[in-house]
Amino acid sequence: MNGQKINDASAPFAPTRVRGDGSDSIHQAREASRTFADSLTPAPDPATADSLVLVVSELTTNAVRHGGGRYTLELSATPDCLTAEVSDPSPSPPRERAPDLNGGSGGFGWHMVRRLASELTVIYGPTTGKTIRARLAY
Repeated sequence: MNGQKINDASAPFAPTRVRGDGSDSIHQAREASRTFADSLTPAPDPATADSLVLVVSELTTNAVRHGGGRYTLELSATPDCLTAEVSDPSPSPPRERAPDLNGGSGGFGWHMVRRLASELTVIYGPTTGKTIRARLAY
């Protein structure tokens, strides 16, 4: 699938959905997030749009690396909030790790997402998997 965009955000507040199945699709998720934020009227401030892109990048990367190798991203907005939901097939909860400052093995993403999101929720699926919902106020 590699980052297939399901629908577009051409109309303000229209949800956008992207499905990905590997590290190559993470770039597509970032691009979709930027396009989504830029399509809103009024557009969020540049710092909030950048935060959305960063949150989406971290959540989709974690879904690929730790959540079963594939994800579905859904972006939506209200007049005061951007929402990114990333679903993956793994029922394992996100795990906070100490950042690796020397070896480059990561550990920064979940901390960053928690800091940037005004609300963060993990929703476990009816059968398997989970969805991580990050809301960013603007």
